[in-house]
Amino acid sequence: MQRLNFPNFKFRFKNSENKLAIFDVVRKKFILLTPEEWVRQHVVHDLIYSKNFPISLINVEKVIKINDLVKRYDVVVFKPNGSIHLLIECKAPQIKITQETFNQIARYNLELQADLLFITNGLEHYPCKMDYEQQNYIFLKKLPNYDEL
Repeated sequence: MQRLNFPNFKFRFKNSENKLAIFDVVRKKFILLTPEEWVRQHVVHDLIYSKNFPISLINVEKVIKINDLVKRYDVVVFKPNGSIHLLIECKAPQIKITQETFNQIARYNLELQADLLFITNGLEHYPCKMDYEQQNYIFLKKLPNYDEL
């Protein structure tokens, strides 16, 4: 798999029927290794092992309903009270981050109301803080550590 713009992490892999899978520490199971999953697993490991987010507050690939459409978010980090700190959208490395990507996460966030958004293709990262009063987002230099929130 392609080298990404994250620290080096140790991952668990398994090969089944000539298909490579990666172990997801949040979902506690092996997941088919696609380019997008490679990015998602780097994000999850970065949250846990670099930024000290409690694994118990991280949720991966869950269904949400937006305007009667069923969608699936990549990663959400909850606050201890159940509201959402962080909504993350992952794309495969070959996918360019465009305005449409920001529109997608903004649509999800209409429902989820996260404090922070993070969009990445593993190579480029766009952390943002929501400004609900002005109805926009403010780009940050980096995604904060858990203890900085």
